[in-house]
Amino acid sequence: MRLALQEAWQYQLLTYPNPAVGAVVTGSSGEVLSVGAHKEAGKPHAEVLAIRDAYIRLTGDMSLAGCDDAELLHARLPELSKSLFHDKSIYVTLEPCNHTGQTPPCALLIERLGFGRVVIGSMDPNPLAAGGAARLENAGITVTKGIERAACDNLLLPFVRWQKGRFLFFKLAQSINGIIDGDTISCEASRRWVHAVREKIDRLVIGGETVRTDRPVLDCRLTGGQAPDVAIFTRHPDSIDRSIPLFAVPKRRVEFIDRLPEKGLVMIEGGAGTFEALKEEIDALVLFIAPFVKEGMGYNGGKNFDILHQRKSGEDMMLFLRGR
Repeated sequence: MRLALQEAWQYQLLTYPNPAVGAVVTGSSGEVLSVGAHKEAGKPHAEVLAIRDAYIRLTGDMSLAGCDDAELLHARLPELSKSLFHDKSIYVTLEPCNHTGQTPPCALLIERLGFGRVVIGSMDPNPLAAGGAARLENAGITVTKGIERAACDNLLLPFVRWQKGRFLFFKLAQSINGIIDGDTISCEASRRWVHAVREKIDRLVIGGETVRTDRPVLDCRLTGGQAPDVAIFTRHPDSIDRSIPLFAVPKRRVEFIDRLPEKGLVMIEGGAGTFEALKEEIDALVLFIAPFVKEGMGYNGGKNFDILHQRKSGEDMMLFLRGR
């Protein structure tokens, strides 16, 4: 399950409006056959990709290699696999879905393949998709629930908060000594992740002082996607120069706000003042720490966090932190 969690975190927020999910298929002796994760809404779920790769490893048949057509995989895997998975197990961070949305139900695929055992971390909080575990149990498959549940629930945090109305996270980049201003701090891999997430969010909130000082573009040029709508957090909109590049991005709406949006997936980018003003409202902090020391301004003010996940992002360290 920890392998499934590690893989799923690689795509956290990039699967919006779907949750991030990871899956691992193991053999009859417990050996790991494959690891998969849901990567994008509308694409195959984690279970399907893990099953696809396990099938390829077990048979050597490359006919489905690289296939990300969910409908095709759901149709072809049972035809090709026969009884291949009857003594195999699949570990999933989230209960396999039991409804037809943009893709067919994963619980039905697992049932058709006749898996020997299904291990689940979190039960699905979405009543529309829930019921996969019961379906599999009714089919005679052994189902184990609640393995690494706390860690799997942490992975679901953005999805659960968004379902209730809003998930609000602050993106911040700093040097190793806590400096956040000056020239570009994050490496290209970190900036590319930020641009990819900008493509997914409902709104990007930026502090007025950051706009006045940095004159940013806030686009998705590193990933080629549509730049997000921007809300400038300021009580003095007349002080903002409308010739700043972010106003010139095609198909973008820019507005001025003095309170945060109440719905959607919302990312905040800004400096010390914005963080201090909004710290009590944010659900999470995505922090990039660059491996160098520099001169400049840091940020002050208190806010406690729990570390949910950390990993390398190019040269940087990337942390997902939940606000207490």
